[in-house]
Amino acid sequence: MKTVLVTGANGGMGKAICNLLLQKGYQVYGLDYQEGEMPGGLHFIRCDVTDASSVQAAVERIQTSAGSLDAIIHTAGIYDLDSLLEMGEERFCRIFQVNLFGVYRINKQFMPLLRQNGRILITTSELAPLDPLPFTGIYAVTKAALEKYAYSLRMEVNLLGVSVSVIRPGAVKTSLLGDSTRALDRFCDNTKLYHCNAEKFKRIVDSVEAKNIAPEAIARVACRALEARRPKFVYNINRNILLRLLNLLPDRWQTAIIKAILKT
Repeated sequence: MKTVLVTGANGGMGKAICNLLLQKGYQVYGLDYQEGEMPGGLHFIRCDVTDASSVQAAVERIQTSAGSLDAIIHTAGIYDLDSLLEMGEERFCRIFQVNLFGVYRINKQFMPLLRQNGRILITTSELAPLDPLPFTGIYAVTKAALEKYAYSLRMEVNLLGVSVSVIRPGAVKTSLLGDSTRALDRFCDNTKLYHCNAEKFKRIVDSVEAKNIAPEAIARVACRALEARRPKFVYNINRNILLRLLNLLPDRWQTAIIKAILKT
């Protein structure tokens, strides 16, 4: 029986992945900072990925219980939207702590448990390879940095017989959509610099997120990457065609178009 670790196990994508893996007969350990209604058979461990001591405690529990891991799947993450000039430093740093440094901590501290030919799957975003849009910059920057980290890690651990892949989902129907709505509402209410633009941008984001997919679709992609003989580095799913087309334009055109849309 293969053993898999899933971070963000209480989130929509994490829970869907845990469910599918359990159905397929895997032994699954789920990490999250809070416990919700977990699937039967899951070994849940409360863990804060921003805290190295919390991660190490999880390492010791899994080492004692399972001894080793065949794969690590990262879904833990937070989604925030705000003006880069107005958001507080604590919030700015917090999203890096979860989205980037949390992945770093988990991989670094769990690596001794990962077996030969092990897999590491990291959830990034369709925004990771694209030029950031206004007010989504902080999230896009963390995901772009995460993808650079993933590629560098892939190059390194390939020498140790371990593969790394990233999953780039577009909008997924999870609690993160609700988080983004609340973040946008907060931004619209509190911004002093972009009052005339905020509501227009909110309508654009709402239209993009309306074309979402179920988290079970992400779970199927994760299992395909986990079980592939030669896993790809990138697995794209539910990419937004308008964002992709915009990104094909020269940078100055993109800037001019966004300004025209939000200023009209």
